[in-house]
Amino acid sequence: MAVPASLIPELEEVLQHGSAERRASTLQRITTLFLNGADQFNEDHVALFDGVFTRLIEEIETKARAELSNRLAPVSNAPIEAVRQLAKDDDIAVAGPVLEQSPRVPDADLVDIAKTKSQAHLLAISGRAGIAEQITDELVRRGDRHVVRGVADNRDARLSDRSFTTLVNQAEEDGILAEKVGMRPDIPPRLFRDLLLKATEVVQQRLLAAAKPDTQAEIRRVLARVSNEVAAATSRDFSAAEYLIETLSRQGKLTEVALVDFANTGKYEEMVAALSRLCVVPIDVVDRLMGGDRPDPILILCKSAGWEWPTVKALIMARPGNKNASSAGLDTAFTNFERLSPATAQRVMRFWQARPASR
Repeated sequence: MAVPASLIPELEEVLQHGSAERRASTLQRITTLFLNGADQFNEDHVALFDGVFTRLIEEIETKARAELSNRLAPVSNAPIEAVRQLAKDDDIAVAGPVLEQSPRVPDADLVDIAKTKSQAHLLAISGRAGIAEQITDELVRRGDRHVVRGVADNRDARLSDRSFTTLVNQAEEDGILAEKVGMRPDIPPRLFRDLLLKATEVVQQRLLAAAKPDTQAEIRRVLARVSNEVAAATSRDFSAAEYLIETLSRQGKLTEVALVDFANTGKYEEMVAALSRLCVVPIDVVDRLMGGDRPDPILILCKSAGWEWPTVKALIMARPGNKNASSAGLDTAFTNFERLSPATAQRVMRFWQARPASR
């Protein structure tokens, strides 16, 4: 099957001499002809229509291009070049339908469109089925709040670790985004933990309420670990250190400088007791936080207290077993400390401060 021969001379005449209305009418007739036989056409047949559509697209008005886009968007074997032209149109009324639905738009085109076109174009792409990582990377990098929420809400979109990290960081200031990211089954465990750490209590409870029973158990487990930084219980005796810290406090000598001195001289009990007093967190909670697997609690304590990186570094270096004291570990901790907002740190601090002492 091919385009009826009578349409070819008509097309040439319409393109050279026809009015806008006549071009639109011709396009409608050819589109109907294609759709009526689309399920019978092979690629050679489709290519014949493609040549006709691509010539007409350059000559027709926006309204006619938008109508064509709507009609071709759901067709699995729509003419490829025509679809590509429509997808790259600056007018979202034209580009939107094929960007949202058409399987004939190549990934390379979608990446290019995500890099260069409007937020409306990005939003249309964000809802597509089976978006590849290289596409979502650009959507997350350039997209506004609506776009990144659309990506997070699209369970069929594939996300790289880099995109997940960006979404988790943005979710700190966007509770709706936090919920959408947290409900994705493919979120890496470490980033899920970071998301819960940054989420408000309301978001945490919404994640719990919406999750399946097995996921609820995981969320509760992570929340428990976030709040307590579960570590092996120690048998340290802090009584002497607490007495010293009480004395320094009464004398007005309990300062950040004194805390750093304890850390640098290996006086762990005194350091923990000083942190407990300065940050108003139960001493056993501070001890557990210091002994956890990650340095995040130290970042939170210091950010909440308004201390700078040298203090953070000294405390990390003084952790039991010298955890995370490698150059790479310190570099990562510095990056996370700079990214951490005081508001987030204080929110977590309030939770720790409310924890009853076990001693």
